[in-house]
Amino acid sequence: MATKVIPGLEGVAAAETRLSYVDGLAGELFIGGHPLMELAPNATFEEAAFLLWHDRLPNGEELAALKSRFQGGQELPRTTKHVLEAAAKRKAPVIDALRMACATLSLGDPNPDDITPAGQLRRAERICAAFPVIVASYVRLREGQDVVPPRDDYGHAANFMYMLSGEEPHADFVRAMDTYLVTAMDHGMNASTFTGRVIVSTESDLYSAITGAIGALKGPAHGGAPGPALDMVFEIGTADRADANIRERLERGERLMGFGHRVYKVRDPRADVLSQAAERLYEQAGDRTLYDLARSVEETALRLLEEYKPGRNLQTNLEYYTALVLHGVGMSAELFTPTFAVGRVGGWSAHCLEQLSHNRLIRPSSVYTGPKDRRWVPLEQR
Repeated sequence: MATKVIPGLEGVAAAETRLSYVDGLAGELFIGGHPLMELAPNATFEEAAFLLWHDRLPNGEELAALKSRFQGGQELPRTTKHVLEAAAKRKAPVIDALRMACATLSLGDPNPDDITPAGQLRRAERICAAFPVIVASYVRLREGQDVVPPRDDYGHAANFMYMLSGEEPHADFVRAMDTYLVTAMDHGMNASTFTGRVIVSTESDLYSAITGAIGALKGPAHGGAPGPALDMVFEIGTADRADANIRERLERGERLMGFGHRVYKVRDPRADVLSQAAERLYEQAGDRTLYDLARSVEETALRLLEEYKPGRNLQTNLEYYTALVLHGVGMSAELFTPTFAVGRVGGWSAHCLEQLSHNRLIRPSSVYTGPKDRRWVPLEQR
């Protein structure tokens, strides 16, 4: 019986999971059983990560204990610091520095041989705690600035912003960042999550699995669209120019970044969450100009996509409002994908733990299409 090839494994269920549920037709996303629209505006990164790891939200004592353990994971191994310093001298992209640094975190593991569920969970916590420290430290090193150590009285999101800027972050910015990190935390069997699960299914370690996941995220087909989405808004500049600009793009055959999704055939629910977060952010900052322009560009883009690509249902996706939120809290476009990783690592680690809890090696088959009648020819006769 011939094996059927499913390009891109589309529609193939590779695992059972309790972590997130994506309904592309209804435009719904549930994280740990909670509707994203309810969870993301209220939860901190620590609460959402605990939810994925333990299948419930933490109480006050548990949350305080997790924050304390995160503080312990914020001290990077000496080798990790050396790697960041070397990468900074080469002006490597931030996402590359994160990938390289992640692979060295195992050198700070106090008990690398502990593969019990409790040991793996502590490892996941340390990896998550280290990610914002790596990103922020590297950015400052590359810019010739002193590294800013984290503060014990700050949470995960606040510390990330503080370590980047060296300044106390505004509470509105922290709330927007937590909302973004929770929104980005998990999204079914995406490419980077699948990569992590494949690696850990070989009984490799979490550091290797998460490093591989970063490599998958780096690809522009997965994690590289937020910057170009914002660039388009800036290039358009004013609402009255949107129609002509977008028509030109579509007639050149360009893809509109921030629109369309492999899974969602309706509006991405994450776009709704981040649109609301962006609106609050820009209103509280006292200048809605960029937000209002982005909404106008979005409306024009959706109208023209339906005109030029009828029936394709190309709707607004996560990346469009990711750009607006992260720009609003003061981040450059190069930080968009690494910041996505700071949020998604909570989901990556949870998927790795879930895979290990009832592991079976992920080993799909392939269909051979080459010849079978070749014969060996000695070198002198070739």
